[in-house]
Amino acid sequence: MNDIIAYLDSLFPNPHCELNYKKDYELLISVMLSAQTTDKQVNKVTDILYKKYNSLEKLASANIEDIITIIRPLGNYNKKASNIIEISKRLINDTNGVVINNREYLESFSGVGRKTVNVVLANLYKEDVIAVDTHVTRVSKRLGLAAHNDDVLTIERKLSRKFPKNKLGRLHHQLVLFGRYYCKAKNPECISCKLCELCRYYKKNNEGNR
Repeated sequence: MNDIIAYLDSLFPNPHCELNYKKDYELLISVMLSAQTTDKQVNKVTDILYKKYNSLEKLASANIEDIITIIRPLGNYNKKASNIIEISKRLINDTNGVVINNREYLESFSGVGRKTVNVVLANLYKEDVIAVDTHVTRVSKRLGLAAHNDDVLTIERKLSRKFPKNKLGRLHHQLVLFGRYYCKAKNPECISCKLCELCRYYKKNNEGNR
């Protein structure tokens, strides 16, 4: 595990969430919106959304059709627009607008699951948790950190056992960035990767060249 940590540290010495946000609730909404789309696309949409509706109160009372128009490029826009308004209303009514450090409460929001909450808690409260998205899933399985048929919760538990607890929040960002820019779903940069000897994907696709 030390080799993986050292390599990721060399590639991403200052890893961070690539979603743009200025307020805590914006992070929660942005992560919810990022399901089945890219952070880059979410940032384009929220740049418009958060400027037009620059408070929870404005989001809570927004016309849903206008929200749909803004977030349409993200897909599943009807449900996501409804989620934005619901999250805004509940935060105002329940916690005076504060995104509290309470997993059970946050996971009770529509469109907010364990992965979303882990991202929020890691970024807002520096909790030692790791969020498993498609990038983390792919990298974990390729490097043999998880089995091929493991679900996201199993992967999260395995990674949490294999790596130091105080590294998990940082590791999450590094694995996401590694999967996004190096260990890509298509055409991964295996030739330059220093982890190729650990990689099931590399070994499987280069058996004849070894």
